[in-house]
Amino acid sequence: MWTPVPMPPQAPVQEGWVEVDGAKLWYWDTGGPGDPIILLHAGTHSAAGWVYQQPVLAQAGYRVIAYSRRGYYRSDAGDLNNPGVGSDDLHRLIQHLKLDTVHLVSAAQGGFFAIDYTLEYPGKVRSLAVISSYMGITDADYVAVNARLRPDFFATLPHDFQELSPSYRAGNPEGHAAWLALEHQAIPGKRITPKRPQPLTWARLESIQHPTLLMTGDSDLYTPPSLLRMQAQHMPHAEVHIVREAGHSPYWEQPEVFNRILLGFLVKQK
Repeated sequence: MWTPVPMPPQAPVQEGWVEVDGAKLWYWDTGGPGDPIILLHAGTHSAAGWVYQQPVLAQAGYRVIAYSRRGYYRSDAGDLNNPGVGSDDLHRLIQHLKLDTVHLVSAAQGGFFAIDYTLEYPGKVRSLAVISSYMGITDADYVAVNARLRPDFFATLPHDFQELSPSYRAGNPEGHAAWLALEHQAIPGKRITPKRPQPLTWARLESIQHPTLLMTGDSDLYTPPSLLRMQAQHMPHAEVHIVREAGHSPYWEQPEVFNRILLGFLVKQK
């Protein structure tokens, strides 16, 4: 019914914290001379959730970095009245690590901040991968579609039902349990959502000309293929992939397929 993918041994990392407006954000870094990739986590996970990607990307020669946003696993919440600007926090990490240009790989809500960073600091981004993110575009046509996709009751559903495909939940109970454990670990207190520097519109999205990868799962309730195609119409230069039998977390549910697509995209940016 389902062939689970074992969690691979992780590559060695150095851990650290970077200060942003009085809060400290936790990050890990595989180091080395390879091109740096920064992984931006979903709203239900943290920097600890990239277990299927970290060793694969490191083995491919990349310097792999991930961090937990404010209030997430091992990062400070800081002043709850000042959640900070997500793209500014990311820039502070990049400055702290003295990185020149970076590849950004983002999942779900992490895509909001990866897109913002690409718009705010275009010279620092080599490529942009946005995975299963509805992006938060504010144009009326897009808002209306998202309201039809996710009526009010949707927010009351358990996160694993919202985000993991039926095939995965039916076929991989151990992976389902591991995903839930990472979710419960990710947000020890009140969930904090960083601010965005300005609203994201179709016009601003269209201004991004960096090499771009758009991906989603065919069972994603947040970003189904129809919504991904709507996004892609405004980013015609983007490479677009739909992962079969995956929901909102294709990097977790179908890691071998996801990693193959991601590495195929990244190698084109050499």
